[in-house]
Amino acid sequence: MKSRSVLLVLPLLASSAIAQAQNPPKGTGQSYPTKPVRILIGFSAGSSTDTVARVIAPRLSESWGQPVVVDNRAGAGGNIAADATAKATPDGYTLLFCNNGLVISKSLYRKLPYDALRDLEPVTQVTAMPHVLVVNTAAPATSVKELIALAKSKPGQLNFGSAGTGNSDHMAGELFKFLAGVDIVHVPYKGGPQALTDTMTGQVTMYFAGLPVSMGMVKAGKVKALGVSSTKRSSALPNVPTIAEAGLPGYEVSLWYGLLAPARAPKELVAKIAMDVGRALKAPEVQERLTGLGVEVVGSTPEQFKAFVNSENAKWAKVVKATGLSVD
Repeated sequence: MKSRSVLLVLPLLASSAIAQAQNPPKGTGQSYPTKPVRILIGFSAGSSTDTVARVIAPRLSESWGQPVVVDNRAGAGGNIAADATAKATPDGYTLLFCNNGLVISKSLYRKLPYDALRDLEPVTQVTAMPHVLVVNTAAPATSVKELIALAKSKPGQLNFGSAGTGNSDHMAGELFKFLAGVDIVHVPYKGGPQALTDTMTGQVTMYFAGLPVSMGMVKAGKVKALGVSSTKRSSALPNVPTIAEAGLPGYEVSLWYGLLAPARAPKELVAKIAMDVGRALKAPEVQERLTGLGVEVVGSTPEQFKAFVNSENAKWAKVVKATGLSVD
């Protein structure tokens, strides 16, 4: 009788297991997504951040079977988009695609409506690349050494553009000022394309641009590239020296892009999104497109990216303190 009861129960258990596999419990992330996903970007369309996100979004949409909408919320050095993500429901349907301006802002701004380390959950570092220092073609400087000499001869008369106060390109310029001992004026914009356009027309002297937004203009000869901000030359611009080797020893800024979710998003969901992004980054067409933009593909785990974000926060806190910068 006992064995007969067990035999009767076994089919029920098997049926229950199959149903559970087909309809996993909420929070596991296995059924995600079941509706469109929004990726917020704190910069204008056509910026380097926007360009890279739009390479990856279609691949994710194809993989997930749901629309992936890139939503530009430009302004405040990316903080408008970051704040909106921090306040969103932590269900994975609102994500933030940002650069290292996120951790720079934490130290630079005295008051922010969110805390990057507390209110956002790192998902994956997507890419890494250098900035490239470009100047107007009419500028008399043809090298980093000449640009520094020119700036020293005209204190307060040269300027540099950025995609917004606290953004990575802004701090690249501030670090340049600090290490070179020059007085150049910061001019913030809402996005990289505007800063690059005004560099081309001579409204600003220089811009520490992201490679995706500037490489076409560099190769077309519409701006002069004097150096890249990395410790080694970029394979996309092999004839352009690093800023350190071209006249400013010790200079280095890495521009990275990453994906974050609102804090308290389930760990299983965060892990799934990171895994799916990593799979998208391995697609040959995505790698070819990003490599062509001068971008190095990363695709880290949530744990790796969280440790990286914390280290970047500590690094930029020291730079902000050394330069004496702060924004109300």
